[in-house]
Amino acid sequence: MLDSLLPSPVVTAEAFADDEDEPCFPGEEDLIATAVMGRRREFVTARRCAREALARLGHPPVAIRPGPRREPLWPAGVAGSITHCKGYRGAAVARTEEVVSVGIDAEPHAPLPSRVLGVVTAPGDAEHLAELAHAEPAVHWDRLLFSAKEAVYKAWYPLTGRWLGFTDANLAVGPAPPPGPPPPAGGGPPPP
Repeated sequence: MLDSLLPSPVVTAEAFADDEDEPCFPGEEDLIATAVMGRRREFVTARRCAREALARLGHPPVAIRPGPRREPLWPAGVAGSITHCKGYRGAAVARTEEVVSVGIDAEPHAPLPSRVLGVVTAPGDAEHLAELAHAEPAVHWDRLLFSAKEAVYKAWYPLTGRWLGFTDANLAVGPAPPPGPPPPAGGGPPPP
């Protein structure tokens, strides 16, 4: 699934279930020592996905430790991102000579809790989301916006080392454009 969403220099690995017997990778045990079993399994599986993606870039398996904001610390020359939600674990990595940063996020297709919506929306977002929900009610646009902002943060922080709040990122979400050539730069009709 991720391969179809990301540019070709980015390498991905995904899992849709956890192996209940999979051990924690050496050097990461302390990161989940007090975690409940469900959190341990999602952590182990997501980190395995990250190592599988790294292997596709030619890197040996390594412990993926967290940085100061819990971001994964990748081997030198690698940019990457890890995500997990119910029923899904994924990782995406790339060589920094080809891609300077990567941010991915997966979320369940469900409405965002209203208490969270107020925290993640910038001025004007709520009105735009209401319009989208009216036009395409089958899509949970609020969750999509949340996920997009999470992915932006995951790409932003490793580059800047600075916090980026939800309301600091102004993103436009909406339906996919119809198939066909994109409009030319500067406007005007599309080419024939």
